[in-house]
Amino acid sequence: MHKTAKLTRITYLVILVLLLAAPALGLYPVFVMKLLAFALFACAFNLLLGFTGLLSFGHAAFFGSAAYVTGWFIKEQNFTPELGILAGVIAAGLIGLVIGLVAIRRQGIYFAMITLALAQMVYFVCLQAPFTGGEDGLQGVPRGDLLGLISLKSTIVMYYFVVAVFVLSFMAIKRLVHSPFGQVLKMIRENEPRAISLGYQVNRYKLLAFVLSASLAGLAGSLKTLIMGFATLTDVHWSMSGEVILMTLLGGVGTFFGPALGAGIVISLQELLSDKVGSWVTVIIGVIFVLCVLLFRKGIVGELEAYLERRRRVADGRP
Repeated sequence: MHKTAKLTRITYLVILVLLLAAPALGLYPVFVMKLLAFALFACAFNLLLGFTGLLSFGHAAFFGSAAYVTGWFIKEQNFTPELGILAGVIAAGLIGLVIGLVAIRRQGIYFAMITLALAQMVYFVCLQAPFTGGEDGLQGVPRGDLLGLISLKSTIVMYYFVVAVFVLSFMAIKRLVHSPFGQVLKMIRENEPRAISLGYQVNRYKLLAFVLSASLAGLAGSLKTLIMGFATLTDVHWSMSGEVILMTLLGGVGTFFGPALGAGIVISLQELLSDKVGSWVTVIIGVIFVLCVLLFRKGIVGELEAYLERRRRVADGRP
């Protein structure tokens, strides 16, 4: 096994052990669960931007709509948690399909602006719809019983459920990217005309990637509602799309662990500094982002991978 691959596997194993041991280490489980939900959100966004080359400004629509749908089905229709999550993921996927059918015919800034405009339409629907609670949001969403058997009221049980969902989703994304489908997505990102010349239906691949990314973002939103017990307009606001872009760029676009690391940094700063500096936390995060863009053009993990690659080339005697 190559040294870099071995180091990557060891890193993932250490992170998994830390996640499993986090409650015993004194880390606040609700904070770690929130971090994992946003890490999954960033990984879902990275599937579209990092591996397909499509910059969406509307991913908050999928995250927030799934949060509302899951909360409503669990609270008002007495759905079990897994069915509520499934309903949220399906809703996000369908919204992603509608937006994708309109947006993928355009490229670059036009694609980004279309996703932003349609996401704002979803925001206004959530603001006006009677079941969302308007500006008050959907409050008091119970966690319920998983499969009708396992109570998620216990924070520890809920924590390990979230860890399991995150790990499985992360593994699924990694497997997807390494599959033939993922290789086509990379080819589209690198050279779309060449992919077209080889006979690939590029728009179909883009649409499928968009829907998959939207569904995973919806899964993250559904988990967030279960963890926190509420869904608000903040979840579907355009600023949430900005946050996930920041997380992905900070950690490293096109890397597997980078978006999760970026989410961890942003959520940690928000939690640690919000009580101390108030709204200035946004300014501080912005300064950190600017510094990282100037010093780490590929993101933190991207620069680290590039450094290790240079070391490997030197060791192998290659230029």
